Order: sequence, then C-alpha cells, then structure tokens
Amino acid sequence: MILNTYVNGEGEPLILFHSFGNTGDSMHEEVIEFFVDKGYKVLRPDLRGHGGSLGEIKNYFNYAADDVKDTLDSFGIEKCHIAGVSYGGVVALLFAQRYPEYIKSLSVSGVFPVKPEDWDKTEKEDARWFEEFLSNSEMASVLNEMHGNRHWKKLFQAAIDDELLYPFEHTSNVLNISVPMICISGGSSQQEIANAVNFKNINPDIHIAVIPFAGHIVSEEQPLLYSHTLHEFICRVDNKK
Repeated sequence: MILNTYVNGEGEPLILFHSFGNTGDSMHEEVIEFFVDKGYKVLRPDLRGHGGSLGEIKNYFNYAADDVKDTLDSFGIEKCHIAGVSYGGVVALLFAQRYPEYIKSLSVSGVFPVKPEDWDKTEKEDARWFEEFLSNSEMASVLNEMHGNRHWKKLFQAAIDDELLYPFEHTSNVLNISVPMICISGGSSQQEIANAVNFKNINPDIHIAVIPFAGHIVSEEQPLLYSHTLHEFICRVDNKK
C-alpha cells in the first residue's frame, strides 16, 4: 500500500516516521526545516491507519515494512536515510530489517529492544488513555480533524484490545543489522536510556546518543539537538565528515 506522504525540499531523501496517533504532518516541524536548509528532500508518510493512509489494522506490523517499500517505489527512491520515533521507530527498524538495500542509515528513538518488567502495567495505562480519547468528544474532534475521521478509531480500539502487540521479536533482533544504525534517546527518562544501552549491549556496532532534557519523543522535545545529532550521524555515514 502506498502511504499518504508529505514532501519538503530537494536533495538526498530523508524519511521521517511519526509516533502512534500522530501523522506525517503533525510532527517534526523544526526537524524538517533544519534538514531542508541542509539540502535534503524530507518525506513524511502517514503510517497505516493514520491521517490519509487507510488499510487493514489487523496484523499491523506484518504490513508496515511493505507499506514503506511501496511508498518509496512510488517516488522512485532507491536509497535513503530513515528516522523514526516510537511506533515510527519500530516501523523504520522493521523496514531496515526486511529491505536493507534501500537504507543508507537508520535512526530510531523511543524503541524498546527488551521488554521492560512493568510492560503490562504500561500497556494498561496506555489503553485507559486511548479509551479516554475515544469517549471524550473534544479529544475525538481533534483527532478527527488530524486524521480526517478515517481509521484512527479502529487503530485506537485495536490498541485497547491488545491487538497491536509490540514486536519485541523484531526490535531485539539487531545483532546482525546490516545498515548503519543509531539510537537517539531522551536523557530525562531512565527507560529511554536503558533502551539505548540495551541496543548497544545486543550489538556493539549500534551507535547511541542521549539528548538532555528530553523523554520518549526526543525529536519533539529537543528538535534542534535531535536534528544536529541525526545530521552528524548521516554525514559520517555519507563520509562527509
């Protein structure tokens, strides 16, 4: 499935993936501006079930990588840098694992390579949060405006019903990742720091960076520090430094 995608700038392609419940147009404003000024073509797909991208929600992560491939093929992109946060980071990682030939570099943030001990509690708290969005008319109105009153309700209900199972079998399978990879984590969260360390423990070749005064969605909380870190990594991969 070809994902609805927003495009800014011209140059080497950089793909940015948003977090759960957002869209390609609702995040990364300062990051986009930074990379467009640096001469990149920035593409921001709406993930399946978000914004203008519809599609089946069941077996969500089975479709995710193929959605990205179909989208890149539609733009004629053969090689690119990709970066994703939270659920978008999971999608970016799944794509890099299945289609490494498309990837120049991979950056993830807010991705769990190891299941935390309190994961079930966190999942229940998230489910209550999603239920509040579904039952609160004001919140639902905001999401209707953001997503065009399409599949977001099915997406949130799937999360409540525990149908969007986190693919730890894939996020932990990075020992033999074949593309340059960095995990950029927020330093205000012990869990996010642990995620970065866990990636490094699984595969010592994975780079890690910790951004101060940021938590789970580091690209929104510290967009300039995030952008500079990601750009430094990309430049080193491209042998520009």
